[in-house]
Amino acid sequence: MPARLLIACRDRPGIVAAVAGFLFGRGANVVASDQHSTGPADGTFFMRMEFVGGGADLSPAFAAQVGEPFAMEWTYWPDERPKRLAILVSREDHCLLDLLWRRRRGDLAADVPVVISNHPDHAADVRAFGVPYEVVPVAGALAKPGAEARMLELLAAAEPDLIVLARYMQVLSGDFLARAGVPVVNIHHSFLPAFPGADPYTRALERGVKIVGATAHFVTEELDAGPIIDQDVVRVSHRDEVAVLARLGRDVERQVLARAVAAVVDDRVLVHEGRTIVF
Repeated sequence: MPARLLIACRDRPGIVAAVAGFLFGRGANVVASDQHSTGPADGTFFMRMEFVGGGADLSPAFAAQVGEPFAMEWTYWPDERPKRLAILVSREDHCLLDLLWRRRRGDLAADVPVVISNHPDHAADVRAFGVPYEVVPVAGALAKPGAEARMLELLAAAEPDLIVLARYMQVLSGDFLARAGVPVVNIHHSFLPAFPGADPYTRALERGVKIVGATAHFVTEELDAGPIIDQDVVRVSHRDEVAVLARLGRDVERQVLARAVAAVVDDRVLVHEGRTIVF
């Protein structure tokens, strides 16, 4: 995987030239470049660049020569280390097993150091993929602070770059999100902003919808309201009951979450004013 630079700053002339010139000066070869501007006069400029070569960690030099002069927000990911993602899951296994399968096949360029669940159901399946499985029960509201403290201990040991909620059916506190210190991606079994919260397929049936969908989004303190990374839908019929909607929806959930996780792992996602730019 090539190294990546992900950049956001006020739009102005010379940004692309400065970044490309810096990489050229270090002997790097740019192999892919994407950019987007919200407006050339007073907008925000976003860019993702892949490159090979350039030597050791270029962060200090890039900060001094390009990042600071252009007042950039930027991240650099070297080519030698895959991202690490921790997966949280409850009883539903379709998203969990799909991610582990894609990782084993090499379709998801990430390591999975741990899977954490509030149920023991998937221990054998997860360990068959060679991944540690930790059970942290959550028994009532009073147990949640203790459960979150234990999960934070496990996450600190795993050192993930990303946390994925693969149908983890517990609401995480703002304190947990802050202390986790890395992005958290959730899959919600609805085409948000329609039917946030619990039991969306039942509410979709009651409204007589003709499509059901899934939404992958970053997790914030506001339930199911974080910036959306990916979505998709499937058509349904008035003949379909809740069980059918859920069965059709599971396929969409797997695909949407896999695309979203791959996009974050590959540094293709920037967040701006509550929305995402996905290259």
